[in-house]
Amino acid sequence: MILSTINKALNESDIDCEPYCLDTIRNLSTTPEPYIQHTERPEIYLVPIVFALIFILGATGNGALVYFFIRYPHMRNPPNTYIISLALGDLMVVVFCVPFISTIYTTRSWPFGELICRLQETVRDLSVGVTVFTLTALSSERYFAIAKPVTRRAGATHSALTNIAAIWVASGGLALPAAIFSHVRYFPISDGDTIAVCYPFPDWLGEFYPKIIVIVKFLIFYLIPLSAIGIFYCLMARHLVATTIALPGEAFHQRHRATQMAARRKVAKMVLAFVFIFALCFMPNHVFLLWFYFNPNSRDDFNNFWNAFRITGFCLGFINSCINPVTLYCISGTFRKYFNHHLFCDLCGKVTVTQQSFTRLRYHSSGAGLTSRTDQIDMSILNGPEKQTL
Repeated sequence: MILSTINKALNESDIDCEPYCLDTIRNLSTTPEPYIQHTERPEIYLVPIVFALIFILGATGNGALVYFFIRYPHMRNPPNTYIISLALGDLMVVVFCVPFISTIYTTRSWPFGELICRLQETVRDLSVGVTVFTLTALSSERYFAIAKPVTRRAGATHSALTNIAAIWVASGGLALPAAIFSHVRYFPISDGDTIAVCYPFPDWLGEFYPKIIVIVKFLIFYLIPLSAIGIFYCLMARHLVATTIALPGEAFHQRHRATQMAARRKVAKMVLAFVFIFALCFMPNHVFLLWFYFNPNSRDDFNNFWNAFRITGFCLGFINSCINPVTLYCISGTFRKYFNHHLFCDLCGKVTVTQQSFTRLRYHSSGAGLTSRTDQIDMSILNGPEKQTL
């Protein structure tokens, strides 16, 4: 009776929200693998450590990005505007999801009630939508910056803000099912005991609703956006190859164009790194959910390998919320120097950033016609002003 009850519940649930139901099935079934007691599982110690690191890195890195964007007006260009949209989405996950959902591997039941359950499920869907749609828009912006810079330059910042507003509205709409239907559900396990699970699907929608949600999320939040991004980067690569073969005009204009193209290629590479990390972080979770819901024997085949695969995908999905600032720190000299200045200047006493130096550099650069404010972030580091791409 217990096994049939849990199996019926699992047919209508999201696997990330109820890890112990599967463990219970393994304990009650005839699987040859021995059942491991809750307190003896390594994940109850490893997952909280991972999530603590996610919280520290995510809050610090994404918070720094938002602060720099507010503190320095010259950083408010279209690429940075999209990056701040990513940072805000990730920061929401770090603040409203990570502290609560990290406990599902350390406690047998969901301890935070229905309000937090709905909040964290909604924020997760909202953030994933914001992330993948922003990456798609940013890839499109980079393509037009490289292929059609004159057409794209007019009203670029206003267009970026409009796109970001549309992205957040659309992502909020896609997160509505989680906000409406998420609730705390209780599963009987043994001897009259029950466990509470943050459960995203209502009973009255039937057992096919989870399958629909899984496939829709895979298509809208993963496959279709990544395919669109791939198309933009193929078009971008074709344009770069064509312009590398022949740069028309005088030598000065060739150098000018080559400098601009190098700056834009650098930003395009940064965006590609974000896209690659997103695809890598969310692929295991999508693979597991598709396998679990569309393989009729998945509950019988669930073993230690799939358990480890599930936990890995679960953690990677949240690691994505803290990894972008780390990537930006490694790739972007501008962000790295700003970050070092604000975090380490009291220790080293060497790094300075001045708005006056930035203004002076922007004036000289604009007078020579050598740089576009959209594609450059200028600053003063150590030995005076220098020009750096994002």
